[in-house]
Amino acid sequence: MSQDLQNQATVAAEPIGDAVAGVRDRIVGACHRSGRSPMDVRLIAISKTMPPERIREAFQAGIIDFGENRVQEAADKRTVLADLPIIWHLVGTLQRNKAALAARLFDSIHSVDSVAVARKIDSAVEESRARLPVLIQLNLAGEETKGGVSESEAVPMVEELSQLKRIQVKGLMQVPPFFANAELSRPYFRKMAAIRRQILAAKIEGVVMDVLSMGMSHDFEVAIEEGATHIRVGRAIFGERGH
Repeated sequence: MSQDLQNQATVAAEPIGDAVAGVRDRIVGACHRSGRSPMDVRLIAISKTMPPERIREAFQAGIIDFGENRVQEAADKRTVLADLPIIWHLVGTLQRNKAALAARLFDSIHSVDSVAVARKIDSAVEESRARLPVLIQLNLAGEETKGGVSESEAVPMVEELSQLKRIQVKGLMQVPPFFANAELSRPYFRKMAAIRRQILAAKIEGVVMDVLSMGMSHDFEVAIEEGATHIRVGRAIFGERGH
């Protein structure tokens, strides 16, 4: 494990078990308001910068899905936590030179935003394993500091990726602009759900589109109300991150 990873720390507002229970209560509330089952919402704990012992605590609190932003950081953590049956999700921007390693490390990649990266991933997936689930990252606000494709690029990109043999497009992901008022995120979540319907209407062979990865600590309840199937929660579980 790298020295940087050993030195990372966080200041938790409460024990992780209590925090996880609080998040799950919020999930239940959002599902009740929107007529959904909590079983239809998958909680991914965003563990970037978290040391392995904190991830182990979250696993013991019932979390099995963890999201990482950096490929090498995840590689270090997987080594230390190899005894746990964790499901690892890559949620950060993926560079082409890290695509082959990511294909070996992760169970799902949420941040595919170019055909070139998708092809790199596809060529690296071992023939002996099942097709690797990937999500197309959208950037509906056109923010230059974030990855993702525009609404008009979504269907053509899904059509291209459907031709690849070792990955499978399972849905969409987005990180909308941050708003202190979570209600202001609702139009972005609603738009992504509409784009999903548009892709399904295109009836692209091999494309499933059963995942909407959207919503973070400050806005996941609104995301659930708009159809999120996977929410990515860091601060509400682990507390404020150290530097």
